[in-house]
Formats: sequence, C-alpha cells, structure tokens
Amino acid sequence: MGIATVNPATGEVIKTFEPLTDSDIEIRLQKAQKAFEQYRKTSFEQRSRWMNEAANILAARKEEFGKLMTLEMGKTLKSAIAEVEKCAWVCRFYAENAAQFLADIHTQTDASDSFVRYQPLGIVLAVMPWNFPFWQVFRFAAPGLMAGNGGLLKHASNVPQCALAIEEIFLQAGFPPGVFQTLLIGADRVAPLMADDRIKAATLTGSEPAGASLAAAAGKQIKKVVLELGGSDPFIVMPSADLDAAVSTAVTARMLNNGQSCIAAKRFIVAESIANEFEKRLIEKYQALKVGDPMLPDTDIGPLATPTILKDLEHQVQVSIEQGAKVLIGGQTLDQPGNFYPPTILADIPLDSAIAREEFFGPVAMLFRAADIEMAIQIANNIPFGLGASAWTNDPSEQEQFIDELEAGAVFINGLVKSDPRLPFGGIKRSGFGRELGIQGIHEFVNIKTVWVK
Repeated sequence: MGIATVNPATGEVIKTFEPLTDSDIEIRLQKAQKAFEQYRKTSFEQRSRWMNEAANILAARKEEFGKLMTLEMGKTLKSAIAEVEKCAWVCRFYAENAAQFLADIHTQTDASDSFVRYQPLGIVLAVMPWNFPFWQVFRFAAPGLMAGNGGLLKHASNVPQCALAIEEIFLQAGFPPGVFQTLLIGADRVAPLMADDRIKAATLTGSEPAGASLAAAAGKQIKKVVLELGGSDPFIVMPSADLDAAVSTAVTARMLNNGQSCIAAKRFIVAESIANEFEKRLIEKYQALKVGDPMLPDTDIGPLATPTILKDLEHQVQVSIEQGAKVLIGGQTLDQPGNFYPPTILADIPLDSAIAREEFFGPVAMLFRAADIEMAIQIANNIPFGLGASAWTNDPSEQEQFIDELEAGAVFINGLVKSDPRLPFGGIKRSGFGRELGIQGIHEFVNIKTVWVK
C-alpha cells in the first residue's frame, strides 16, 4: 500500500500519502541545514522552554494522539495514552537535565586549563518503527534537540499521521521551523540520505535487516549510528520467587503492545520444581484476556499492526509445532476481520531448534524448563539477541549471578523490563549497539571535544 493509514482492526484504508520527490527532499535538507546553523547557537535555557512546551502539548492532547496511534497500528487506547504521557516525561527529563549532562568537564593536566566540551554534530536522521510510534521518536528527539542537533524523521510507512503530528508538536512548541522535520519517504531513500554530507549521523529502531542496511550505508560514509534492534528477552523464574507477582508480570510482559515489543518477555524459563504451577497459572490468566477492538477500555489485546506481521507469526507457530512444540493455549488464527491473533503459549520447544532462537512479534509465549540456575542462564543466553532480561528470585546470590552472567543490555530483577528516561537503553549482540536515554543517550550524538589551553 505504500505510505498509508490502514486500520489494523478492520483492514480499512483510511488515508494515503504520496512520498516526497527528490526535489521535495532537497528542499527539506536545505531547510534543516539552515535551521541547524542558527539553532546550535541557542542556549540550553531557550531549548528547555521549547521542550517543556512540547511536553505540555503532549499532556494536553494525550487522548487525541493516543487515538491516532490506536487507529494506525492497533495498540489499545489505554496503552497509547500512557505512551503519550511517557513522551511528555522524557521531554521534561531532558529539558531539566541536558545542561548538566553536557556541561564542560575540567581535568587537571600540564595545561593552564583543559576540559571536555560537548557540542552538537548536526542533522541526525532517525529511522523509526511503527510499534511505539510516539515514544521511539521522542526518546531520540528530546535528547537530540536539547543537545542542539537537528532531526529528520523517516517513520514507518504505516504510521504517517503520527509522524506528521510529531513534527507539528515541535513546531507548536516553538522550535524553529526546519529543526525537526518529518520525511514521508520509502525505505529506498534512506541510503541516498546517508550519503548526503548534511546528514551527520543516524539512529534506527527496527528489525535486524533494516539495522544492517542502515549500518552498511552509514559505514560507507564513516558516520555514527545507534541501532536498537530485535530481542527475544528471557523471563526467568526461580523457586524463591514471589510466584503471584511473577505470573502477573509475565502476562503484562508478554502482551505489552499486543506482543509487539522488542523488550517484551518472549521466553519464559522456569525452574523445574515450580514449572507446573507457573504453567497452570499462566494459562488461566491467558484465558481471561479479551481480544478485540483496541479503542474499547476493556480490551486487553488488539490486532497486530499489519497482515504481514500476522502471516509471519502464523508461520512461526506452525514451524514450532512441526519442530516438536506443544500448544497449551491459542495457536489458531481468529476467524474475524482485522489482524487478530489469540494469546498463545508454546511448550516443549526443542532447545536446539532454530525456532527457539527466533523473535516472535505477537502474543505468543515460549515456555522452557530449567533444572537449575546454570541451565536457566544457558537457555537465556543461547540466542543471537541481547536486549533485556528479567529474573525472578529472592536469593541474593542468584540475583548477583543473573546480573553478572545474563548477556543483555539490561537486567531487571523481580520486575518488568522497561525503558526509563533516567537509565540508558540498548542492547548487545544482534540487538544492536549504542545507547538511548540517560546521560549516555544524549552523549551519543555530540562531538566530545578535548580543549587544551596554555
């Protein structure tokens, strides 16, 4: 369909958009460069006022923006509104802390004065996905703009109205025209953009192939890139865990965003002695989940974002069954309009099967059993991904072992893996490199300049 709003709950085409032409793109690049040359000279105080105003707009219009996200990609309205609120939080966080994060750092040397100064790089291209249409943009844009950079957004083609709304928010907040712009373009235009000297760096959240493609294009130009890619996060439960809390959180962790989250728990690795009880309780909670219209307040799970995602998930489940998996609940596509798939639990997946190492993007959980903590960690690490990991235990020695030995960019003990503006976010292995959020996130796209004065 190209660039279009298609309601995933009904399949109805709501609105289509023509991609920008080469001349359109050139006009926006010229505007971005001209705007950056002046914007980089603005004070932190001025940027902070604009960023706080962006937060105010988000807070005031959260229902409107939430409905737009639900319409375009199918997340439940209550989760969409919460996403807008989180975007306001990240704007306020960097409005309040950017000046401190980017202050000169003085070091005593043989010079009269020597220090590190952080300065903006220039225009940063952001290639963003559809699953968190606002949050994943704002977690780049808030630190990026506070650092003095310009931003160009190439959003996913199925959330064009979200993309345009975000540009409107920054304009209404007072940021100079051209500092942040949305480019309605296809993926084929990314590589030529990376070859343009006015683009200084790029960030991408998305699939492995998309990340590899952008990294290759950036590598040819020797340009900085941050990649946040896929994940198949483990959720480990040991005998000492609070089982009620673990099971309840397990449902939330897997069904977040209709199961379409890179940091959703996807592989549940449970100690053998409590596995039967965990499995029983998990099935009971899955049975209680309501699948339906994401606009309704009592809906727990909405549709998958596109028919392609649904088809891919159906195929993965079928392959799992062929490779020996047992379906405990779900596993059959729902006979109704829209891209709906039921809550599904797969057990007895052979550890050496290819499917056990894949990412399932939808409401499908894989259940594994572990004889001891060493086996649990081995199963958890035996994948090409390393984004997040959640481990449930009240044994201090086990907690320390999980923290040390789990191969992930984040380890959460007795809690849901989530992103937080105050903490760095990112992965290792094929989950990408670089960090967003925290002080580390704002340092990714600045020139860390050494200054030596005699």
